[in-house]
Amino acid sequence: MNLVLLLSTFLLFIGVCSEEAVKPDIVNVGAIFSFSSINGKVAKVAMKAAENDINSDPSILGGRKLSIALLDSNFSGFLGIIGALRFIETDPVAIIGPQYAVMAHALSHLANELHVPLLSFTALDPSLSSLQQPFFVQTAPNDEFQMIAIADMVTYYGWAEVVAIFSDDDQSRNRIITLGDKLAGKCCRISYKAALPPDPIAKRSDVLRELVKIQMMESRVIVLHSYARTGLLVFEVAKSLGMMEKEYVWIASTWLSPVLDSTSSLKSETANSMRGALTFRPHTPDSKRKRDFMSRWNQLSNGSIGFNSYGLYAYDTVWMIARAVKLLLDQGGTISFSNDTRLNGLGGRTLDLSALSTFDGGKQLLKNILETNMIGLTGTIQFNQDRSIINPSYDIINVVETGYRQIGYWSNYSGLSIVPPEILYRKKLNHSNSNQQLDSVVWPGGETTPPRGWVFPNNGRELRIGIPRRVSYQDFVSLVNGSDKVQGNCIDVFLAAIRFLPYAVPYRFIPFGDGHNNPSYDELVSQINSRVFDGVVGDIAIVTNRTKTVDFTQPYIESGLVVVAPVKKIISGAWSFSRPFTPFMWAVTVVFFLTVGAVVWILEHRVNDEFRGPPKQQIITILWFSFCTMFFAHRENTVSALGRFVLIIWLFVVLIINSSYTASLTSILTVQQLSSPIKGIDTLISSKEPIGFQLGSFAGNYLTEELNIPKSSLVPLGSPKEYALALQRRIVAAVIDELPYVDLFLSDHCEFSVRGQEFTRSGWGFAFPRDSPLAVDMSTAILALSENGQLQKIHDKWLSKGACSSETEIEQLALQSFWGLFLVCGIACILALLVYLWSILRQFSQQCPEEPHSTSPVSCRSARLQTFLSFVDGKVDKSKSSSKRKRESKPPNQNGYYKEDEAAYISNNLSHQIIRNSVKAYE
Repeated sequence: MNLVLLLSTFLLFIGVCSEEAVKPDIVNVGAIFSFSSINGKVAKVAMKAAENDINSDPSILGGRKLSIALLDSNFSGFLGIIGALRFIETDPVAIIGPQYAVMAHALSHLANELHVPLLSFTALDPSLSSLQQPFFVQTAPNDEFQMIAIADMVTYYGWAEVVAIFSDDDQSRNRIITLGDKLAGKCCRISYKAALPPDPIAKRSDVLRELVKIQMMESRVIVLHSYARTGLLVFEVAKSLGMMEKEYVWIASTWLSPVLDSTSSLKSETANSMRGALTFRPHTPDSKRKRDFMSRWNQLSNGSIGFNSYGLYAYDTVWMIARAVKLLLDQGGTISFSNDTRLNGLGGRTLDLSALSTFDGGKQLLKNILETNMIGLTGTIQFNQDRSIINPSYDIINVVETGYRQIGYWSNYSGLSIVPPEILYRKKLNHSNSNQQLDSVVWPGGETTPPRGWVFPNNGRELRIGIPRRVSYQDFVSLVNGSDKVQGNCIDVFLAAIRFLPYAVPYRFIPFGDGHNNPSYDELVSQINSRVFDGVVGDIAIVTNRTKTVDFTQPYIESGLVVVAPVKKIISGAWSFSRPFTPFMWAVTVVFFLTVGAVVWILEHRVNDEFRGPPKQQIITILWFSFCTMFFAHRENTVSALGRFVLIIWLFVVLIINSSYTASLTSILTVQQLSSPIKGIDTLISSKEPIGFQLGSFAGNYLTEELNIPKSSLVPLGSPKEYALALQRRIVAAVIDELPYVDLFLSDHCEFSVRGQEFTRSGWGFAFPRDSPLAVDMSTAILALSENGQLQKIHDKWLSKGACSSETEIEQLALQSFWGLFLVCGIACILALLVYLWSILRQFSQQCPEEPHSTSPVSCRSARLQTFLSFVDGKVDKSKSSSKRKRESKPPNQNGYYKEDEAAYISNNLSHQIIRNSVKAYE
């Protein structure tokens, strides 16, 4: 037993010793940076500090030491790649870096093959996909979020266009592409992209050439995405060109914040050149650990470089690797490497590629890194499903005379705010525009009011404003004879709007057209896209095909197409009283008068003496009663409930008809009336007659394309005189034109009139190039003119002329306006007759039961019918009801009848016997 225990102990000891023998004492990590750059210097200090802190705690790596080997790529992608190959020969578990995305794209392929995780907090190119580069991990917010923040800021201040200046390398180029996509999602755009040679080879002449181009452009919002050396050079050249003065906006990406944080001895010229610019800095929440680390920074750096937030990311990245390695070892993994047989024999004299080994635990280490959940100096460190750091956020910084000041924050959770993101994370999400907020900004030139973001292009060149050279309707636009002066309603509106703008607008009017015919307005508007004009002012209708190529202002006058046709005045005559109703309406009314009279007679005949008598008298009664109800003058009383029911409904119908007739007849006799076979656009099209339209107007295309009117039916007309002649001579049946023109035309030609309603709705506006900010400002000015009444005053000045006397057309009242009333009345009559018939049949069957004995069925039915007709025509005794009450109080006789009914019974039997005998004799 003791022997077995001793042997087991020995074997266990041998196993432990063997395991310790395969475990390396040093965990190698590589770091590739340009250590002469600001971020390179800061990263070097921070990584070494993290290395020392990790090695001072044996529990982290189980007694092993972390060793970070540094390689200075010196801004060279080639040196970075060669250095990475040499690093991998030393079997590192991970590589921190590279600093730039250009090297990251190349080194990520090497990391993928050799399973060595590549972690970077500065190569944040949005195009570095986790699918193509699975072993590349970004440990700081991806630059896509920074581009979203810039787009949110552009939208917040109401700018529509920006100019992008960038270093022409992969990282900067991809960032600008992303920025363009984010701006497009907010209806903004990059109007110009200025590419500079990659850092650090950009020269002053390269920068000067691009800034001179930008200076001549419209947009004054400039996004600068570069590196420290090139970016500072851009600011210096911009300052010398006067581009750091009022009206300019400069937004620098995160390259500027390390310069401000870490450089204490900026030249005064450089510091002054950046004044008024905005920039971003990765946001790290305040914490005690962060403050402690910052307090010992000078000791760590020996005063060689100032602290910035990228030092925090460098420190946390090292700790991230250390924790992942510890977890790998705790999971039973080992730090071991195996040779890749594909690389055998590929070496050279100094570069032995066969020495490159694949990290056996690389996949597990990468998994551990991506599952990191720790509190670092930068806050909570976690990765989401797309392998991005959670809760990306930035500080927004404004460069001022004394340095810089923070004006707010941006986070992917809440957008722009003046409250730290970590506080907003605990509140309900509210990303609405009204919730976006930043503190005040000191803009270039010392302005505190946000610039409008654009100026007129070519450094103040006058705007070329095209105007139509009209030969008709010159009240809208006209040239004063013998001068270049332009006048008219449209011109006055434009000048009033220009004066309302808070800035000066240099312009000059350029007439368009030959002066003999009205120009084509579609061609006039197209001159904007051809860059012949910077805008078009005049009576320009806002129609769909034009809005596809240019932007219009808010309409300053309402418009729409209407039909103008000759009209004939109707003079009241002897038969004017019949005109309120159409003939069919008269016929239906007469029929209902007779019908209601007949129905009331039927319902009242048996019970009302006033509806009885000889046939001639009864016919007269029906006619008299029917037509007297028109004036509510009927003298006959209705006794039955059904008769009263029908009469009440009929009197209501008569009341409506009388009122309508009276109102229509009054209008006919008192208002001057016009008549025309053209009632509107529908009757005009159905008539197939020629139609006139104004030459140069969009009406011609509209009629052919939208209403499918053949071109052969359209006649172009050039002036109001041609309108009148064509209508008078019946060359055209009607003219279709816009309402403002028609109002002027009718003020001088009262023999014509608008027929029907406007069949299109539009307006007139001023046209400018697409996305022109001047169109927006002019629209605001036009709305202000409308609100203060100045727009109406201009309209009254030019377009309020003497109008023709009030003339109208009185439409005859047709059945369609009253068929509901007639329907209700007809239904009431039918229901009353049905109820009456059922009541009569019931009474007849009770009082005149059918005899069981009959010689012939035919003769029986004839007799029965005659009996029924006699019963219907008979008079109902009014005392029947009182007799019934008496019968109920007295017993019947031996035959089952009451005494007062016995004589009536005998009389009825006798009458029936006489009728039967007569029928037999006839047969």
